Amino acid sequence: MKKTLKWKLAQKLEKLWWKRYLAKKSPSDYLTWKKEYWQQFFSHYENTINLKTTDLIADLGCGPAGIFTIFKNNKVAAVDPLLHEYEKGLEVFNPNLYPNVEFVNSSLEEFEPNKKFNAVFCLNAINHVNNLVASFNKLSQITALGGYCLLSIDAHNNSLLKHLFRAIPGDALHPHQYDLKEYQVFFTDAGFELIDVKLYKTHPIFNYYVLLGKKTI
Repeated sequence: MKKTLKWKLAQKLEKLWWKRYLAKKSPSDYLTWKKEYWQQFFSHYENTINLKTTDLIADLGCGPAGIFTIFKNNKVAAVDPLLHEYEKGLEVFNPNLYPNVEFVNSSLEEFEPNKKFNAVFCLNAINHVNNLVASFNKLSQITALGGYCLLSIDAHNNSLLKHLFRAIPGDALHPHQYDLKEYQVFFTDAGFELIDVKLYKTHPIFNYYVLLGKKTI
């Protein structure tokens, strides 16, 4: 799949952001804090998703310390196109700490597993992909029928700014600029029933939402 210039730039900036963000943090303290964050985050959804130890999990766009860090009793696929970079440059990312996790250095669109997953997480990632439609279709393709996909997005609040950011690199970390309704359409068109929409954070330009979908077709 041809990579756009916007995507290539966003990947370079993502790698730089992590290095700067973690530069003065203790790796062990950061991991402890991050796991607590993910536990609290997942607590809002665990009764609905109702994971069994036999369920397969995918963490797409996992970064160096994604939600894969809290699922010790399940087989997990953690996927990110920058994993090799994180392993070389970030002390906080040590694959050996997670023997139940298969780490896959791949973009979301190019991930080709030989199985389907009961729970798919795509958190802080869908705004960063190369091809948005292909990425939503991939989420659908790899989610088992009756399985769940938990998706977080930064969605525009202002239509004028949304179109302005599409025209100029006002937000170079995120190649895609859409509002909540548009992301919901992408999600449901891909074959998910929208179960829940939560507003997590507000911002003058973007709001941060989490969408829970169930694979129905």
